[in-house]
Amino acid sequence: MDLTKKIDELGSAWEEYKKTNNAAIEKQRTESSETKEKLEKIDTDLDKLQEEVKALNAAMTRIGQGGQNQVDEKKQKLEEYKKQFEKYVRKGSDISHEMNEFAMKTLSVDSDVNGGFFVEPQMSAEIVKSIHESSPIRQLASVQTISSASLKLNSDLDKPLAYPVAERGSRTVTTNPTVKQNEIFAHEYYCEPQATQSFLDDAAINVEAWLSAYAAEAFALAEATDMVSGNGVGKIRGILSYTDGTTYGYIQRVATDDTGAITGLDLIDVQDSLKEGYQRNASWLMNRLTRSVVRKATDGTQYLWQPGLQAGVPDMLLGKPVYLAADLNTSLVTGTDGLMMYGDFRAGYQVVDRVGIRLQRDPYTSKPNVIFYTTKRVGGAVKNFEAIKVLKIT
Repeated sequence: MDLTKKIDELGSAWEEYKKTNNAAIEKQRTESSETKEKLEKIDTDLDKLQEEVKALNAAMTRIGQGGQNQVDEKKQKLEEYKKQFEKYVRKGSDISHEMNEFAMKTLSVDSDVNGGFFVEPQMSAEIVKSIHESSPIRQLASVQTISSASLKLNSDLDKPLAYPVAERGSRTVTTNPTVKQNEIFAHEYYCEPQATQSFLDDAAINVEAWLSAYAAEAFALAEATDMVSGNGVGKIRGILSYTDGTTYGYIQRVATDDTGAITGLDLIDVQDSLKEGYQRNASWLMNRLTRSVVRKATDGTQYLWQPGLQAGVPDMLLGKPVYLAADLNTSLVTGTDGLMMYGDFRAGYQVVDRVGIRLQRDPYTSKPNVIFYTTKRVGGAVKNFEAIKVLKIT
């Protein structure tokens, strides 16, 4: 498949979309059923073409990296641990104390108080990579790996002040700084993939790849949802769980001007509500269905949307990159919150990962299936409340 050809097709589809939409606007801003169907088809084609461009770019990246071989002085021990781990997964054979100690040191984890064995290092890395690619907020946010139960962040809420003074003038005492501490806990998430013993006995099946893919998808879906709307009680605290406001502990909502609609002016209002210092690294988050609405937005003369026509370049809205978050709301009904987010998510949101992914083999609870109880500890919360803005429907 030719990447250049697909990029050209994407550009042509976008121009056709604008042409068709402009024609509908000129006809008293009403769309005939035929025009509406045409727009929907082009909209679908745009989505498909963008996914194909993304897939081709990813494939080319993998090909470019395929020849890189990393020499590791611990390779021999890693291979031995991998063999023992595979036997544990397939047959329940014990991993030697020496190899388990090696894994603990390699992964920099604490003592195994809950039992079970550590996921083989290569497999663990693959799981974390998949989560990173699947969760848009994790991809954009600041991520910190910790070995304790929580991460404490201090926020200085005062504006720096300095005063002019004469050489012999009196100096007044300045006010004490206001510092707030935000503690983000790593919560335990688990999944339980199951397989029959006959499945595990099949030497042709890559059991590690299956477990890795299952756990990656399960953890990614749970994280992505909670980073948007989690209430923080025993789980990640999501951005939408913070109430509307402009002070510490609140996330500002920007309401649309018209009921049940998003206009270009609404998008400009959201962007302008963010302080200039955060604009450089700012980006948009929205659902795929919301994207179909926003593509039609103009400032009266120009479209505000620009599709990414080059490999690895995201779509742009008002000059800032757009990322899709399936867990954001899509309804244009009055009062709908969290339709879109805009901000510097690296400055505004903190993800904490407790090192290590654990796996326990349980052949007894669900015979004839073998359950693999897999756990990962992760937390998340807003750390800078003025760095993120949310659009809601009036």
